Amino acid sequence: MRALRVLLILAVVLGGILVGVDRLAVAYVESEAAGKVRFGTVRPESTDVDIKGFPFLTQIAGRRFDEVDVKLTGVQTSAGGQSIRIGELTAELRDVTLDGDYAIDRARTADGTALIGYADLAAASGHEAKVEYGEGGKLKVTGGVRVLGRMITRTVTSTVTLVNGNTLRVRADSVPGEGMPGLERLIRSRTDFDRRVEGLPKGMRLTKVEPRPDGLAVMVAGENVALTAP
Repeated sequence: MRALRVLLILAVVLGGILVGVDRLAVAYVESEAAGKVRFGTVRPESTDVDIKGFPFLTQIAGRRFDEVDVKLTGVQTSAGGQSIRIGELTAELRDVTLDGDYAIDRARTADGTALIGYADLAAASGHEAKVEYGEGGKLKVTGGVRVLGRMITRTVTSTVTLVNGNTLRVRADSVPGEGMPGLERLIRSRTDFDRRVEGLPKGMRLTKVEPRPDGLAVMVAGENVALTAP
């Protein structure tokens, strides 16, 4: 019995050591991967990587992870020639493979959400408009034009849609014209805009757009997505 207790104690101690080594290894690889992971040409201010699954050492030996969560903060990319800042981009990566240097290389599938602040969306419009969250899944867009020396400003309820899997389209539902010929067209020149989101990895596309109180949420998805910096 005494020998059995000693064996059990040794097994527990060795198991604890192996678990500790496994967790240290995953923390090191996560830190190293954070500096190398890229989503196309976007430039993040910071990157966090969370490798799922246990044990980690057997996964890295096989050069494959079942699941990796990535969070990019302060992403700078472009939309229709205008610079646009994405406050946060989170993605769930599945069936992730490693390259020859054991760096994260590509994911078989990727699903995520990009959150664009309304001030950043307004800046990307190029129209000096103000964009805010509106009720019922709509936006409130304010723009002004000068007519015969008088500044006319209108706040309109706008719908944002996704076009061709890569373009954000903002359109006012209606614009009060007050009987002034051409006023609606002028106001729309400040409140309506299309912005094609560029810089994402090949194979990744925008799938849905949803106005939220904290920003415009843009869902993304992709297959065979490259993740390593060139």
